[in-house]
Amino acid sequence: MRIHSPEGPVGTPPRELADAPGVLSGRRVALLGNGKPNADVLLACLAAELDERTGVSVGGRVTKANAATAAADDLLRALSDEADFVVTASAD
Repeated sequence: MRIHSPEGPVGTPPRELADAPGVLSGRRVALLGNGKPNADVLLACLAAELDERTGVSVGGRVTKANAATAAADDLLRALSDEADFVVTASAD
């Protein structure tokens, strides 16, 4: 019988951050709520501020079914097609 040790090196998965947009004016933003209470309120206030302060075009507003699950791939693809960046919110 062989016994294999579960111990081994643990590494940090590599992460790549998206480049920050230099100027927001003329860019398109989509809003993704996570389904928690008041997330839509937070996103609506943020959208108004972004529009007023930067001139960004606020497009799609989507809310996931619940906060415990990830957004579906097709939803993320649709958001990426219609927006230059997506803002998400969590609230209670």
